[in-house]
Amino acid sequence: MAKEKTTKKVIFEVKDLSFWYKNGEKQALKNINIDIFKKEVISLIGPSGCGKSTFLRCLNRMNDTIPGIKIKGLINLDSENIYHKKQSVIELRTRVGMVFQKPNPFPMSIYDNVAFGPRAHGIKKKQELDKLVEEALIGAALWDEVKDIMNHSALELSGGQQQRLCIARAITMRPEVLLMDEPTSALDPIATKKIEQLILELKRNYTIVIVTHSMQQAARISDKAAFFYLGELIESGKTKKIFTGPKDKRTDNYIRGRQG
Repeated sequence: MAKEKTTKKVIFEVKDLSFWYKNGEKQALKNINIDIFKKEVISLIGPSGCGKSTFLRCLNRMNDTIPGIKIKGLINLDSENIYHKKQSVIELRTRVGMVFQKPNPFPMSIYDNVAFGPRAHGIKKKQELDKLVEEALIGAALWDEVKDIMNHSALELSGGQQQRLCIARAITMRPEVLLMDEPTSALDPIATKKIEQLILELKRNYTIVIVTHSMQQAARISDKAAFFYLGELIESGKTKKIFTGPKDKRTDNYIRGRQG
């Protein structure tokens, strides 16, 4: 696939990436090549089981927790190989935050949820923690709704608020990239709209890679789109171009609802 000309800087460079589960018996990704650019939203689209979430989890090595995986190829973050033996996974996941499909707040207070990351990195001073927590909640468009109930359990929040809390928790340590695995699939339309608006705000400061099954959502929020099918990256490029003039028939069939 020819590389797209752009003035933006590449943050993730993926070369010849292949991935297997079950000690090499099941191949989930086949020779993926793609550049992901700074401060853009890229949507990963395609049918269920096509490798989108597996690819997403490769970007911060979340798949490392699964026994029997095998990976080949190269993933560079700011020109550094994230699978190098000297790479700290803790440091990587500080730079590359993740928001999951279902909101997963910790069973503790709203404040402690957001302060969890800074505390884990050795920040103990209350004044510094207060500042980081407030900044993250403002960044996640949640501060005004929770500033007076910071000691309440995060589990008391609505589903949409919980997901924004998880986004706040992910950005507390100011990562370079946010990975989102279908972050609105468990939410109602009103909460979904708030998350989408938030994503458009967040891309001013972060690169966002999002898995979504909603073509409408991908069209609304993403600068780029990448279509996966049966473990292959079929094509990627500007979202409008992918949606209105895809090069591959398989992409066209999926976007028009003829497959998947």
